[in-house]
Order: sequence, then structure tokens, then C-alpha cells
Amino acid sequence: MRELTIVTTAGRPDEKSEQLVQSACHELGIRFEPRKKRSVSKMASEYDAHIIVAGKNRYEYYPKGAVVPFFFHPNSAAFRLKRVARGEGDPMLQACDLQKGDWFLDCTLGIGSDSMLASFSVGETGRVVGLEANPNVAFIVLHGMKTYDTTELPLTECMRTIDVVTMKAVDYLKRQPDNSFDVVYLDPMFEEVIEESNNFEALRSAGDHYSLTEEWVNEAVRVAKKRVVLKAHYKSEWFQRFNFIRDIRLSAKFHYGVIEI
Repeated sequence: MRELTIVTTAGRPDEKSEQLVQSACHELGIRFEPRKKRSVSKMASEYDAHIIVAGKNRYEYYPKGAVVPFFFHPNSAAFRLKRVARGEGDPMLQACDLQKGDWFLDCTLGIGSDSMLASFSVGETGRVVGLEANPNVAFIVLHGMKTYDTTELPLTECMRTIDVVTMKAVDYLKRQPDNSFDVVYLDPMFEEVIEESNNFEALRSAGDHYSLTEEWVNEAVRVAKKRVVLKAHYKSEWFQRFNFIRDIRLSAKFHYGVIEI
């Protein structure tokens, strides 16, 4: 059974935040509760619920017990895209070996940074689908990608073209025909926490996290036409357990592994 989520406004709501409230209620099928000068933590306790706050320009999501909210921001994608657009390499794109027109399936969308780079690489003739199991996270990321105010190109175009699907990765993969995506990308939340990555604290609290399984990998291999790519902590046993060929990056806390089809 899905846990209760409610939406409320920021401390001083305006017309824009009222519109955001209506969108969240309609799209997520959740109810609105007036703020009444209560703190988010107090409302979470009173209603035993996750809280979505509709602010002036964005949503913030507070899972029960969370201190730091989850909200959409292009994060590292902005500066990574600038480097790629200048012709510099990116480890994720190198591992995926994406070409114009490729179809890319991101099984663990999260904040969407990797999918934004994939979107740039596959171009207008390609397709990027991002899966997010948690409906609240998927809603906030999709809304952010469609509305985030940026004049930076190619960032804006890359955000707008990603298809966000609210579904567990294995369930989605099982519904796809063989060889239907060129690259299937797996980035489960690391078993080991990278202490330097404080910006992922909110996502760790907000998202639904699933450990990599043999079924998940097998379905990914069936659906992929060219390769399956895994991103995991450098200490992870997943590379060896599931027969990924690992690219060892001595100075990096995470590595990429590839299964060629």
C-alpha cells in the first residue's frame, strides 16, 4: 500500500504556488493541506505523511523524517554538458558509446543528470527514457525538466526531450521487446556511501532504492541491442558477480562496467 503524501504551500503562498498545488493534487492524486504556519516536520508528524511543498517556482519533497528536501536542479549535468559540447570526454558517455539516433534506457533516473548527457549524445533522432520507481520523485524531476528556467543550451533542450516513466526498472524491462534499446544503463544507489557526495543526501532519502539482481541484469541484457552499462562504487561486487567488464579509474570512487551484446 502506498504511503500517504500530502501537498502544502510555502510560508507565504502566491498565485504560482497555488497553481503548483493544483498540479500536484491532480497528477499525483494527493490532497492539499493548508500550511497554517506549521513547520514541514510538524505536518509530517501530524499526518504521518510525506510532504510536497509548492513554493514560488518549484516543488520541494520531504520524505517522512527527512531534514533536507529533494528538489530538481540540473546539478552536475550543466558543467558536464559544457565540457562535452567543447569536445571533451565524459566517463559515462565513453562507457555507453552512444551514437546519434540511439535509444537509451536509464533504469535509475534519480535527478536525471546522466539522462541529460545521453539526450545530448543521441540527438533529435534518438530517444531517452528515464525510469523512477518513486512517483513523488518522478513527478518533481519531470516537472523540473519541463519548467526549469535556464537559457543555457544545449541543457534546456536535453531536459525537455527525456521521457520520464514512473515504474520499477524490472517491471518496465519485462514489458519491452528484445533488443528494443541500444543501451540500457544501471545506476543503483551505491552500497557504499561516498562521503563527498553531500548533494545526493536528499535523493538517498527521497528515492526508492533496489539492489541489483540477476533478474534485473538478465532483463537488461535481453532488452539491450548494443550494451548494458553499470555504474557502481569501486568496492562493489556487482561487476564480478554479474560479469561486467570494469573500467578501473584509479582516482574515482565509482567505476563503470560494460556487458557487450
